[in-house]
Amino acid sequence: MEYSKYQKNDIVTVTIEDIGNDGEGIGKIDGYTLFVKDAIIGDMAEVRITKCKKNYGYARMEKVLIPSSFRVEPKCKLHRRCGGCQIQAMDYKRQLVYKQDKVRNNLLRIGGFTEEQIDAATEPIIGMDEPWHYRNKAQYPVGYDKNGDPVTGFYAGRTHDIIANTDCALGAPENKDILEAVLEYMKENHVPAYREKEGTGLVRHVLIRTGFRSGEIMVCLVINGKKLPGEERLVEKLLEVKFPENGESVSAGQKTIRDGAVHKKLVSVSVSVNTEKTNVIMGKEIRVLWGKDRIRDALGGINFEISPLSFYQVNPLQTEKLYGLALDYAGLTGKETVWDLYCGIGTISLFMARKAKQVYGVEIIPEAIADAKENARNNGIDNVQFIVGKAEEVLPQFYAGRDMSKAFVENASYESGKDEERTVDEQMRHPDVIVVDPPRKGCDEKCLETMLAMQPERIVYVSCDSATLARDLKVLCAGGYELKRVRAVDQFGHSVHVECVCQLVRQDREDRISDNVSKREGDVTRAGEEVKRKIHYREEEIGDCGCIYG
Repeated sequence: MEYSKYQKNDIVTVTIEDIGNDGEGIGKIDGYTLFVKDAIIGDMAEVRITKCKKNYGYARMEKVLIPSSFRVEPKCKLHRRCGGCQIQAMDYKRQLVYKQDKVRNNLLRIGGFTEEQIDAATEPIIGMDEPWHYRNKAQYPVGYDKNGDPVTGFYAGRTHDIIANTDCALGAPENKDILEAVLEYMKENHVPAYREKEGTGLVRHVLIRTGFRSGEIMVCLVINGKKLPGEERLVEKLLEVKFPENGESVSAGQKTIRDGAVHKKLVSVSVSVNTEKTNVIMGKEIRVLWGKDRIRDALGGINFEISPLSFYQVNPLQTEKLYGLALDYAGLTGKETVWDLYCGIGTISLFMARKAKQVYGVEIIPEAIADAKENARNNGIDNVQFIVGKAEEVLPQFYAGRDMSKAFVENASYESGKDEERTVDEQMRHPDVIVVDPPRKGCDEKCLETMLAMQPERIVYVSCDSATLARDLKVLCAGGYELKRVRAVDQFGHSVHVECVCQLVRQDREDRISDNVSKREGDVTRAGEEVKRKIHYREEEIGDCGCIYG
């Protein structure tokens, strides 16, 4: 086995020529590639090698000799240690270029698309007007400092070591005062912080959610037990916090989504019981200490009820742009049947329902579906139905005709007669549009196969990971779809993560419409096998798609 001439702890000078998927700078010295944390394209830097492989190695920044023209002074002094802002030292406009290139490169490398196809489909990335204080949700781990005092903060990159911090530049401004109140309560009442390695102590995390339109604030402490000592004193401390009025400490980006001044107010204090030795943050049991069990907020004119366990996009301004883009790509006229897979609390479903004939949402988490149904009722939207289950199980089972009326449909029209039942059944089996917004791991293979068998006119794919997106688009395009539009949306400024929306249109539509229904309803397994013959579905092509900033 050949070894590099470079060794661990060697100090070398390197010019950064590119940036990797995790935000690390990439440079070469004598043909040997180095991945350098905290480096920016264009930097000439002195770096210390930390790990050597045959053809590449890893290094950490020692000194910037000649700074890049894209390098800026970071707003947060802890950015190099914290795992949340990997590229904060890069000019924001250059961050957007990096993210658009990231999507493009994954579509080329993993998706197998040509440069001509990508250039024809790609639209400019949608960036933020103000990339600071945009997060409406934050989960702060609780631990101890060297002096044994309780602290909150964020984990250092790829570790579970807490960096003490109450004033994150990405979080809502009021988070600082809330965290300081919680820490004061813990000190005054001798409430122990959680010790992760031992599984002892009480307070594990502090969850804070803010409704940017409503101004309503929720505080939830995740605890390793059933009860907090002096719970009423915690509530008293939090009620003493003075929140900014009239939007004075609200960033410009947040102001743009508000209807005038917003008075922020605490409306919910609760605890989440999590006694398991696990990396999962929230427990299933939520107990309200004061106020309501949820807060209100709005997106695009739709009101939402949000509990501590609800999935709700953390960047409301960009989410309105993201879902508006998905709605545009769906091309709805009011006559369409739509399936929304991985629907969460129904945000995309409700956006679609205002322009569609009927929407069916699928989500694995029962609590999310309960929230989705309530959100539909609260907004007076009655042309949407929600189904509990895995998308990769619900969709194939429904398409195969198993337990359709009882397990999957709550529509009274099914009792109106066989002719109407067949009409509704046909609409559901062959929707006009399928919208899919999966987790970072992408869509399950069985789900993709069923989507192809259903043959919707359009598929709208909303992705939080462009690598798994590219893998899934390869399957869908091999199965008869053409990638028409691609647009990235920056939801997470100063991090390496980027959202993306794609529109796929069924090819040879006129020929396919002329086919009879029985042919179109061919067995889903046959559809899947046809796809597999065209391409080889390989998950190992993707690599690590994990997110360290949840």
